[in-house]
Amino acid sequence: MKIIISPAKKMNRYTDEPGYARLPFFLREAEQLKECLRGFSYEALKRLLCTNDRIATLNFERYRDMDLLRDPAPALLSYDGIQYQYMAPQVFERSYFDYVENHLRILSGFYGLLRPLDGVVPYRLEMQAKLKTDFCDNLYGFWGGKLYSRLTRNDHTILNLASAEYSRAISKYLTPEVTYITCTFGEWENGKIREKGVYVKMARGEMVRFMAENKIEKPGDVKYFNRLGYSYRSGLSTPTNYIFLKG
Repeated sequence: MKIIISPAKKMNRYTDEPGYARLPFFLREAEQLKECLRGFSYEALKRLLCTNDRIATLNFERYRDMDLLRDPAPALLSYDGIQYQYMAPQVFERSYFDYVENHLRILSGFYGLLRPLDGVVPYRLEMQAKLKTDFCDNLYGFWGGKLYSRLTRNDHTILNLASAEYSRAISKYLTPEVTYITCTFGEWENGKIREKGVYVKMARGEMVRFMAENKIEKPGDVKYFNRLGYSYRSGLSTPTNYIFLKG
């Protein structure tokens, strides 16, 4: 079983142990994107990233000086969004790292597909960024089926904890032999399930930690997840969509 999650926009330079274990699968493709983005003017990069001046300046300088082989750090410990804060990999036991190395994969607009201890440097590039160049119309086209092919090379079960922006890079290539299960975290309001962004990110991070702590190997066992007030609802769930509701 492979678990897929989204990256975070915010990144830090992690310098403690453990260090990175290896370089990413798609380093050559990341180099190609780096060289492309390095050629952008400040204004063009700001438009691409859809961000403010402070973040645009930070990333313009990042791409200008970027060396993918200089002081990379483990991917799982480099992202700093809400999902990662609730996962809390900085205090993982060694066995948790062993689990996530085997099962967890991070989808990335820049690196494609990452193992938790793959070495990365800080960047900003969302999968849905409108990057149109002479070699791609957008990042979904740039990555094509490569990510799905790598993800399912030795495994035919995927547990999706990624946002729609990122899971789309996998789901559009699904083949019949692959079992693909999405976890939905929501609240029942006015007869409908409503997902609230911050709480969903919190739950996804807690779910990864729950799976690592309990060394879950079968997707059905995630139904026992009961953190942050969520519980599995069998009457609302399907074989391909596990529903967890608060309250």
